Amino acid sequence: MINDLFNILLPQACLGLFIIIQLLCSMFLSPRYFRYARLISAIGIALSTVLLSTVQTEPQYFGFKNAIMSDSYTLLFHFIILLCGFFVVLLTRNLIHKQKQNAYTIQALLLTAIFGAMNIISSNDFLTLLVSVELLSFPTYFLIASDRGYYSKEAAFKYLITSAVSTGVFLFGVSYLYGLTSSLNLTEIYEIITESEPTLLYAFASVMIILGLISKLSVFPFANWVIDVYKGTETSILAFLSTIPKLAMFGILCRLLVFPLGSSLELTFVIAIVSIITALWANTYAIRENNVKVIFACSAAANSSYVLLTACLVSVYNLSTVIFYLICYVLMNISVFAFLNITDSNKIGMNTVDFRGIFHKNHGLSIAYALSIIALAGFPITSGFVAKIYLFSAIANSGLIFVPFLLILLMLTVVALYYYIKIILPMFDISETKVLKTVYSQKFVLIITAAVTVLIGVYPEKLVELCRFIAYNI
Repeated sequence: MINDLFNILLPQACLGLFIIIQLLCSMFLSPRYFRYARLISAIGIALSTVLLSTVQTEPQYFGFKNAIMSDSYTLLFHFIILLCGFFVVLLTRNLIHKQKQNAYTIQALLLTAIFGAMNIISSNDFLTLLVSVELLSFPTYFLIASDRGYYSKEAAFKYLITSAVSTGVFLFGVSYLYGLTSSLNLTEIYEIITESEPTLLYAFASVMIILGLISKLSVFPFANWVIDVYKGTETSILAFLSTIPKLAMFGILCRLLVFPLGSSLELTFVIAIVSIITALWANTYAIRENNVKVIFACSAAANSSYVLLTACLVSVYNLSTVIFYLICYVLMNISVFAFLNITDSNKIGMNTVDFRGIFHKNHGLSIAYALSIIALAGFPITSGFVAKIYLFSAIANSGLIFVPFLLILLMLTVVALYYYIKIILPMFDISETKVLKTVYSQKFVLIITAAVTVLIGVYPEKLVELCRFIAYNI
């Protein structure tokens, strides 16, 4: 057990230590020292990232009686989760200044959620996966409710109810799969399923498990929470909500679809239909919206549906495409919410008209934000363009039967251009002038993520090669 801890869970153990430190600080330190809360979290995440180099990965390492596993796939996702976590910690300045009394508690919740997300990726049985999902979910409820006001509490409650229902659906599927295989271990289930003919009950269990997990991805039929949650959540917490839970869920979904649940053809078509319905709903809903947060909620749902459709068409090429798209997407999202974090701290509203005149006195910040938006829209010279090309080519190569799905997605991508452009245009209105006051951490996150978004768009080859290597070695 001690060897397993040092070989596979040392980064998570480091995060656990800093969670305890944050909780001790919340009990014994005066609120006037609230500024150190972000520093402690940043140090903890940085040390955990360094400790990733000690994790055993080749070819695969199993620990704690095969309940936890590690390979190059989990290592990459852990690194991206920690990177996003570091950026989110830097963006929590506004929230920490408003919630001085709870600064250390908020940071402890954030680190706990990151801890849970990392364990989701490493899970190799359904019991460990369930505990890890709840370890991610429970801090998220409180983080959503951390901003003062009625809307944040309403958002947290709706997210709680939706998650509770989805957990029930997930456990329902797991119980049937356990009845078929007498095992909760993913490796053992895969070996049993490959040696026998898949049954209708197996397909039913697989569908229930996946539907239970994708509730965190804001896709149908669990998309009803996403609008209210995005409207009622503070922008730095939105940066967390739109990146880390998605990375964790897609990370484990891809592993489940490749191994224990990959023998169900019915599951593929259910996911494909769910993805198309979600994309239709999200893109059409966003057209008539003017609230920027709501538009990004729809964008999150739409992008999740694109990735989910590609992931269900299981192949090495598709898996590498999903990994590449996720890396590009989380960087674009962090950049977008870094800018919204800046506007929020300047008391600027979240309707598109409230952004009028920002470009006139804030050229650098506005250009970085605009680059992130056009990356989400899929314009050339950005990572979003390359990611969408790979994504659509992966679906096209999956067979003629999926061509209609591809054509629908292509049309919806064109529709999405309208609401992405609607976000950008008011900034260049010269009838008003707004000066944005910023701090170093906000500028740093916005400019770095926007620059990387353009860099990947111009020179994606190395990242593509890395994603293909990871996919071949899963």
